[in-house]
Amino acid sequence: MKTISLCPICLKQIPAEIKEEDGKIIIEKECPEHGHFKDIYWEDAELYKRFSKYEYIGSIDVTNTDVKKGCPYDCGLCPNHTSTTILANIDVTNRCNLNCPICFANANHTKKIYEPDFEEIREMMKLLRNEIPPCPALQFAGGEPTVREDLPELIKLAKEMGFVHVQVATNGIKLKNLAYLKKLKEAGLSTIYLQFDGITEKPYLISRGKNLLPTKLKVIENCRKVGFNSVVLVPTLVKGLNDDQVGDLIKFAVENVDVVRCVNFQPVSFTGRIDESKRLEQRITIPDFIKLVEEQTNGEISKEDFYPVPFVAPISLFVETWTNTTKAKLTCHQHCGAATYVFVEDGKLIPITRFFDVEGFVELLNEVRMDLTSSKFGKTKAILHIAKELPKLIDKSKAPKNVKLVEMAIEILKDNYDALAKFHYNALMIGCMHFMDPYNHDVNRVRRCVIHYATPDRRIIPFCAYNTVHRKEIEEKFSIPIEEWKKVKK
Repeated sequence: MKTISLCPICLKQIPAEIKEEDGKIIIEKECPEHGHFKDIYWEDAELYKRFSKYEYIGSIDVTNTDVKKGCPYDCGLCPNHTSTTILANIDVTNRCNLNCPICFANANHTKKIYEPDFEEIREMMKLLRNEIPPCPALQFAGGEPTVREDLPELIKLAKEMGFVHVQVATNGIKLKNLAYLKKLKEAGLSTIYLQFDGITEKPYLISRGKNLLPTKLKVIENCRKVGFNSVVLVPTLVKGLNDDQVGDLIKFAVENVDVVRCVNFQPVSFTGRIDESKRLEQRITIPDFIKLVEEQTNGEISKEDFYPVPFVAPISLFVETWTNTTKAKLTCHQHCGAATYVFVEDGKLIPITRFFDVEGFVELLNEVRMDLTSSKFGKTKAILHIAKELPKLIDKSKAPKNVKLVEMAIEILKDNYDALAKFHYNALMIGCMHFMDPYNHDVNRVRRCVIHYATPDRRIIPFCAYNTVHRKEIEEKFSIPIEEWKKVKK
């Protein structure tokens, strides 16, 4: 398959080919100036093909920029983009209370401060809420967002502006302070997106420069104390560093399932000129991650339990038809991420796929949605039909006790956000998002990205395009020297 990629050195657009080789999917390209590049796109060609079946391409109604130079240079969103914003990032600062060797934000290295003021952030939020449909979820990121004194006020503002989900991406250092954690909770914080690289000190010493494990454990303990039960553990996965701890991280989440809602693994992205043999040796793709899960959970979670993110798009399409309103849909590229839901009973893991025919559920929704569209069914008959058919898709002998899946599903389909939240509080999500770097960059994935950055110049930029191409430009444009910033803050 032909695509457009980037030269990892000059970041210019160059043609690339994605093809199968030795049971793997590779991306190969050549820059006229900097030579030939080859990288692993997906480790498992068969899984690549299976995930391809669930492709769903969306569309957008609101654009902020024109097509001039081509992807990924016209980001804003431009008319070539096909997915609305599901989760928006706003970098509220590039300051950080750590100096990690691994950091896609390159925090603390520019000798300048990028820190939009309160009103600039309000305008960025307005931009996101003016999308069709309005962006539903917002993440404050950085740098380290908790170093901003007005973070609680920003959280409160986000909730007032209609974001149903507001989270903070944090290293957790400031959350050791119980009073501060309470303040964030009271402001309306939905989720703590907690950097969490392992359950031993080794990954932290190498990737963060110090042993942060006691800090992470303290945050979990503090969340339990204040009744905050929505923490996502976010390990940056590096081969040879912490890939042997995937199973232990899932086990830790299970042991703390009263507080932890999800483990979202993020394979490391490579930036700058990297030795090719080292890069290929350290590269972890989504199939590698899935294999590690299967091996390190002794098959309790298997390869077959994982599905690509757009697999769930038919649920949103049904809700859209039911409510006659435009809904946010997970229409990202089918090779961007994978996930499964796992229920915990007596310390054991029960993936949802082991007792629920998820593919049959999607087929049922598609059929009923078509009947609703053609007026063959009215709303009442549609829901009654689903309620009748759903139990046939559940193997009660394997299902966890006290999980009323049919009732929750019906309420979710009726656009009941509380029911969706309840489902997430009953299950543990195990996921993986593989963000791209210049070596494996594919514009087809960029164009369908659903995780975006809002910027002070009123643009909305896909995650991988921002961190690969646009971050430096934005931060240089809106940064001021540290000494000047200190004077302003006095």
